[in-house]
Amino acid sequence: MEPDLSKDIVSALWSPTTGIVDSHSLMENLEKDVLDSEGGNLVYSTRVVRVDRSPDQKEQGWVVQLVTGDSSEGDALLARNVYNCGGLSAPLIVNALLPKDERIPMYYAKGSYASYKGPGVSKVSRLIYPCPDTRSETHGFGFQSLGTHLTLDMDGNIKFGPDIEFIAPPSNEEDATEFWWKHLVPDDSRMKEIQKSVSQYLPGVQLEGLQPDYVGVRPKLVGPAGSFQDFLFRVDKAGGCPMVSLLGIESPGLTSSLAIAEYVTDALMRK
Repeated sequence: MEPDLSKDIVSALWSPTTGIVDSHSLMENLEKDVLDSEGGNLVYSTRVVRVDRSPDQKEQGWVVQLVTGDSSEGDALLARNVYNCGGLSAPLIVNALLPKDERIPMYYAKGSYASYKGPGVSKVSRLIYPCPDTRSETHGFGFQSLGTHLTLDMDGNIKFGPDIEFIAPPSNEEDATEFWWKHLVPDDSRMKEIQKSVSQYLPGVQLEGLQPDYVGVRPKLVGPAGSFQDFLFRVDKAGGCPMVSLLGIESPGLTSSLAIAEYVTDALMRK
């Protein structure tokens, strides 16, 4: 089925339903669904500054403080249900409610992708994922990533990634802006590592054919020395009103976003 694979590979799992999603079209359709729904509304360029339990026993729920754009003035609203889907920032919302010794630690794992044009992949027709490295000396780290896999974009072009590189942002807010810009700009510093990983299952892939493509940061719940954990659904209550926090939603979070929504609304909220 995949003759370009290394002859050292003796077995594989075939997942016929594995696929990719056009993220832009998905978001445009979700946006239209909200705007077309009765009472649906979207507020752009708005950030959550703080979430607190309502102090009013008669009006139970969550007081959500918001700031839109560059305004120095904020708005507040009372919400009966809150869905905290803040990605990298989602733990910050929860941690603001918790005592210091119970706060959720945050780790950031940078992942670089490379596009590829060259030999060694002419017969590839599917997404290919390497198995986690379970050797004793790398066991913890091996499960921190899906591996530097081969993916296809919507036009059929081949990309490899993401690799994994844990990074630690500075505590100073001014330095942090420069830090994130630096780490979110793709460069060729990771190309050798990507080629080394990929060549274990596609030995014909050459370093010269790899080009930096894009970079992302995973919202890790466990650091490089810990065991694997992701897709954590946490429920906090304000009286009888829930706040559902989606923590550590990394790949394949986007692809499974509609299934996640179904689980949150049908299982968690009904309970």
